Amino acid sequence: MTDFRKELAETASKLATPGKGILAADESTGTIGKKFASINVENTEENRRAYRELLFTTEHLENYISGVILYSETAKQSAKCGTKFIELLKKKGIVSGIKVDQGLKVLPGTNDETATMGLDTLDAMAKEYYGLGCRFAKWRAVLKISTTDGCPSEQAIQENAWGLARYGTICQANGLVPIIEPEILIDGPHSIEVSQKVTERVLASVVKALQENNIFWEGCLLKPNMVTPGSTSGVKATASEIAIRTVTALSRTIPPALVGVFFLSGGQSEEEASVNLNAMNRLEGIRRPWFLSFSYGRALQNTAVKTWAGKAENLAAAQAALLVRAKANGEAQLGKYQGTDDQSAKESLFVDNYKY
Repeated sequence: MTDFRKELAETASKLATPGKGILAADESTGTIGKKFASINVENTEENRRAYRELLFTTEHLENYISGVILYSETAKQSAKCGTKFIELLKKKGIVSGIKVDQGLKVLPGTNDETATMGLDTLDAMAKEYYGLGCRFAKWRAVLKISTTDGCPSEQAIQENAWGLARYGTICQANGLVPIIEPEILIDGPHSIEVSQKVTERVLASVVKALQENNIFWEGCLLKPNMVTPGSTSGVKATASEIAIRTVTALSRTIPPALVGVFFLSGGQSEEEASVNLNAMNRLEGIRRPWFLSFSYGRALQNTAVKTWAGKAENLAAAQAALLVRAKANGEAQLGKYQGTDDQSAKESLFVDNYKY
């Protein structure tokens, strides 16, 4: 059996390059179809390919993006010039990753809580995409908070923690750095205090499962939610409070050996996602031994896809919009983001029970 540990550590460190983060372009065919419907673009394979080419060929994207998460269809596609997307990204110094989970299924015995599918086919899939040039992977587990019915239940937490751990070690055995993504949905009226407690409880269980499955921490990344109030709580927390509570939750649960934490945006606006990340990287007085960065989808692409609107003549403007957000988040990773007055960047991106 090949020992990939040296390569895994090198890949994780490359992804955790100062001033850079990850572009999540792994929306499923159905999810990107909803995005296209909002701009009146038909959801065809060619339109999906053209849109991903727009993203990946953006000049200077590599200054702020160290990795891109691909959907299985995209990983096998090429730019118009004939160059495979994975090779195109590699030439820019960007590492390609692959979404390997097969979606969510209701977990019997729970109140519509879910488990993530795909472990049975993961070994073969990881081998295939490593061969295609991917060097990291993403697997999304989803938990919800409901103070009225006890969610997340211990059953859901343990099921998802074990699934993430098995996924992690299978990927590492095949040369892929696993991004461990236990997303706790923002949906609901819960307080930020509840969000922090649940986040700590979930992360502690995930870390225990990873340790029991002999994860190689130096070749592993985490993609958690930020600690925020529930979407219908009626309360808006400051960036400072979100930063303190999020980093505190991490410091109480995550081993220092983990290379990097790449936050999901979770329905925050483009600007909120940047400002909150910036606040974390400016914190003083709380230990944060890990690289703190971003792995955003909507919070990087929203303005860009609207600017593009499926029209070739809008390509340059859409790429410029993408670069603006990529640069903002690169600066936020360094704790140097100054904010923007652009109102379009402050548009809420929350979608109830969001699916990839």
